[in-house]
Amino acid sequence: MKVLLFGATGMVGQGVLRECLLDPGVMQVLSVGRRMTGQAHPKLEELVVPDMLDYGEVEDRLAGYDACFFCLGVSSVGMSEADYRRVTVDLTLAAARVLVRLNPQMCFIYVSGAGTDSTERGPSMWARVKGETENALMRLPFRAAYMFRPGFIQPMNGVRSRTALYRVIYVLATPVFGLVRWLWPNRVTTSEQVGRAMLAAARHGAPTPLVEVPDINALR
Repeated sequence: MKVLLFGATGMVGQGVLRECLLDPGVMQVLSVGRRMTGQAHPKLEELVVPDMLDYGEVEDRLAGYDACFFCLGVSSVGMSEADYRRVTVDLTLAAARVLVRLNPQMCFIYVSGAGTDSTERGPSMWARVKGETENALMRLPFRAAYMFRPGFIQPMNGVRSRTALYRVIYVLATPVFGLVRWLWPNRVTTSEQVGRAMLAAARHGAPTPLVEVPDINALR
């Protein structure tokens, strides 16, 4: 399997990249983003795209892939709806529309979030915008498209958030992760499990297009 990975420098993307590189069934990973990952591996190639809304000059690098793991995203904290929508909806669909034309047999997996609003009409801004993104992706004619909706993600194997506040939260929460997972198993997963679940969904499918935390934890 040949994999495209967007957002490999973020917390989720770091975990997904690790699992892809460890998986013997993955022949190649092309990381696409605004910056290099800083990693070196025989399977890993990197494509730096300064403008993530325009792939015209690099389309030839994006053809011939079996799966796309789209882990690129930002927190909505402090953002207007227009700005958050541009980063979340416009940026995601700019990539997806190119990829579905070049790779119609691709499995496209998008990292959304628990609580996303599929109706696009609820009171939560981020949930509406994520719901709009999910719905637009599921209308594209990919072989399969799955919307992963993780809740709280425990970073594993040296994975770190790029957001300082989140790093502090994860450090403080580390001693009680085991208890949290025991109390709320359907709300918590790990960066390792998210990566493995994406690979499993790309290979064998998932039970539903909207992949919630229990589905993520069950995929093998």
